[in-house]
Amino acid sequence: MLARTSHPALLAGLLITLLLGGCVTTGPGGKQIDLDKARETHIQLGLRYLQSGSDNREMARHHFQEALKLGKRDPRAHHGMALLYQADGELKVAESHFEKALRYDRKFSMARVNYGVFLYQQERYRDAREQFKIASEDLSYNRRSYALANLGRAELRLHELDSAEQAFTKALALSPGLPVALLELAELKFEKQDYTQAKQYLDRFTENNRQVPQSLWLGIRIEKIFGNRDKERSYALALKNLFPYSAETLKYQQMMAENEQQ
Repeated sequence: MLARTSHPALLAGLLITLLLGGCVTTGPGGKQIDLDKARETHIQLGLRYLQSGSDNREMARHHFQEALKLGKRDPRAHHGMALLYQADGELKVAESHFEKALRYDRKFSMARVNYGVFLYQQERYRDAREQFKIASEDLSYNRRSYALANLGRAELRLHELDSAEQAFTKALALSPGLPVALLELAELKFEKQDYTQAKQYLDRFTENNRQVPQSLWLGIRIEKIFGNRDKERSYALALKNLFPYSAETLKYQQMMAENEQQ
């Protein structure tokens, strides 16, 4: 008889352990154990523990390791381990698992995008761009718009503005309300002095998303161009009150100081 527990996830882990204890031969009632399902269960539990916070990383590690015992070339298990070691700050180990996940399944676009994000965070923008580009070309990937948006961000870091704009535009064609694409296109149009388009993209962003320092600072500059003092002040007040220590607030203060000196 199983001991009682008030924690459903712990009970699930206990059941899996008991199940796998007899998976080499047969399960209860002589029924053959489905190793693929058992491995999948371990992976799903590992991801849930990983997503639930740092206190549960050891449980996540346990389940990913158990999944790899059942299939050492399972790309999803290696992907889980990569995310785990990335969270632990063990970057070399994390990268080795990302590479294994993609070696064992080159069409694993989710892992490719996460690997791209991993590379981007290390400022390895060319490597990140390559991963995002491959994932963005996977027409069956259900989060292709995010791959395109990330591709656009990498292109921006590499100062490829036209390629970035193209990637963000494609992302919006797939997901018209994608916040990062709307905001980055607004910035790009502003830099190209296409202020009308910049305002249109920014307005689309603000319709359904909370303001962030970048959007407020861009709003200030756009409304200043159009001479809308009331709207400019409204953006400025929100920026100073909501994000007093942001880099954008500092830029605004510097702009005001320069205006006073003129």
